Amino acid sequence: MSYESTTAVPARPDISGTPRRDRHLGLALFVIAAAQLMVVLDATITNIALPSIQTDLGVSDANLAWIVNSYALAFGGLLLLGGRAGDLFGRRRMFQMGIAIFTLASVLGGLAPNEALLIAARILQGVGAALAAPSALALITTTFPAGKPRNTAMGVYAAMGGVGATVGLLLGGVLTHVLDWRWVFFVNIPIGLAVLAGTRTLVEAERTPGRLDIPGAITGTGGLIALVYGITRGGEHGWSNSLTLTSFATAAALLVAFLLVQARTDHPMMPLRLFKDRSRWGSYATMLFIGAGMFATFYFLTLYMQLIVGYSPVRTGFAYLPFSFGMAVAAGVSSKLVTHVPPRLIAGPGLLVAAVGMFWFATLEPDSSYAGHLMPAMFVTALGLGMSFVPMTLGAVSGVAAGDTGIASALLNTAQQIGGALGLAVLSTISTSAADDKLPDAAEALYRGLAIEDFSLVARAGEALTHGYTVAFAAAAAMFLAGLAVTVLAVNAGKQHQAEGAAPAHIG
Repeated sequence: MSYESTTAVPARPDISGTPRRDRHLGLALFVIAAAQLMVVLDATITNIALPSIQTDLGVSDANLAWIVNSYALAFGGLLLLGGRAGDLFGRRRMFQMGIAIFTLASVLGGLAPNEALLIAARILQGVGAALAAPSALALITTTFPAGKPRNTAMGVYAAMGGVGATVGLLLGGVLTHVLDWRWVFFVNIPIGLAVLAGTRTLVEAERTPGRLDIPGAITGTGGLIALVYGITRGGEHGWSNSLTLTSFATAAALLVAFLLVQARTDHPMMPLRLFKDRSRWGSYATMLFIGAGMFATFYFLTLYMQLIVGYSPVRTGFAYLPFSFGMAVAAGVSSKLVTHVPPRLIAGPGLLVAAVGMFWFATLEPDSSYAGHLMPAMFVTALGLGMSFVPMTLGAVSGVAAGDTGIASALLNTAQQIGGALGLAVLSTISTSAADDKLPDAAEALYRGLAIEDFSLVARAGEALTHGYTVAFAAAAAMFLAGLAVTVLAVNAGKQHQAEGAAPAHIG
C-alpha cells in the first residue's frame, strides 16, 4: 500500500467564486447535521407510536411492521442509486431533491387517513432519504477544507447516526403522548424547510462525466431490495419460509448480475475500483457489524424497559439520553484523535469498549436497576460506538476520487442499513428461540398473564423474555468483536492529517 504525498493547493472555489474556506461553515455543518439527524431519526421515531397508529387507523398486525419496514426497504434498496445520481447530476441538487421529497412525504404521512397511504408515504420517505444521505456525506468533502474542519464535520455527522436513533425514540414517546402520533411525521416539516433554506452554503463539486448505468441500476437496486426484504421477512416468518428463500435467491442472482455488469461497463454505477483499497472495504465491513449490533440494541432495550420494567413510552425515550450523550462525547473526541492516530487504533478500542457494554447488558435481570445497570451500560456502549463511527466514516471516503464520493458514501450507508436489518432479524430469531426454551410463547404468555392478573405467569414470562434479550445482547457483542477483527486485519490507513486546503491524499 502506498501513500501519495500532497501539497497544499488553493481552496477550490464554488460556483460563485467564493473560496470554500470562507463560506459559512457553521451553517453548512448545521444543514448537513440536521439532514442526517432527520433521516436517522425517522428510522426509530415511529416505533413508539405504532400502538397509537394501529388503534387510530385500524392497521392489522400483519401490516403494522411494514410502517417501519417499508422505510428501511426503500432507503436501503435505493442508496446506491442515490449515491451515483449525486455524482452524475450534482450532489447539492440531489441533496435538495431528497430533502424536498422527504419533507413532502412527511406531510402525506401525517395526514394519512388509512394504512395504505401511510405505508406509501413511508416508502416515499425512504426514497428521499436514499437521495439525501449519500450526498450529505459527500458534500462534507466538498464544503469543508481537509484537516480539522473536515474531521470536525465528520465527527458531528457520525454522532448524528447514534444520536438520531435515540432522539427518535425520545421524540416519538413525547409527541405521541403529549400531542398525537401524526406529529412524529409533522416534526420533519420545519427541519426539512430549514435544511432546504440553508443548502446555499454547501459547495457543489464538479459533476462526474458519464451516464447513469441503467442495467446496473436495475440489477443493483433490485438485488438490494430483494435482500432487505428477505432479511426482514426471515425475521418475521422464519428463515425456511418459501418467500424468504425466494427473496434471497433473487437477491443473489441480481447482485451477481450487478457485479458482472459493473466489471464490463464503461460507466459503472458502483466502480469496483473502490474495493481495491483494503482500508476502504474494511471500513464498509466494519460498519456492517456496527449496524447489526446497534440497531438490535435499541430494539431489545426498548422491549426490556417497556415490557419487563414497565416504563412508559415517554420514560423510555428519556432513559436513552445517556446513550445520546455518550455518542456525542466520543464522536467529538475521536474527530480530534484521527489527525494524530491511525483509524484502527481508535475504532478498534472503541469496538472493544462497545462489546464490553453489550456484555454488561447481557447480565440484565428482570429487577435490574436503571442507575446501577442500564444507565452505565448504555453510556459505555455509546462511548465505544462513538469512537468507532468517525474513523470508519473517514475511512470510507478518504482518498476517493472526487467523482466517486457520492457512491462511496452510499456504500457506507448501505452497509449500515443492511447490517441493521440483518442484525435485527437474526438477533430477534435468537432471542425468541432462547425465551421460548424457558417458556413457550413467552411474549404471548406475558400479555395473557397481565390480562387475567396471573402475576406468577407474568413473572415467569418476564424471566424468559429477559433471558432471550440477554442472549441477543451477547450475540450483538460478538458482532462488535467481529467488527474489531475486521478493523485490526483490514483497516491499515494512516492518520487522517492533511494541510488545510490540501487535496485529499490518495490511499491505495
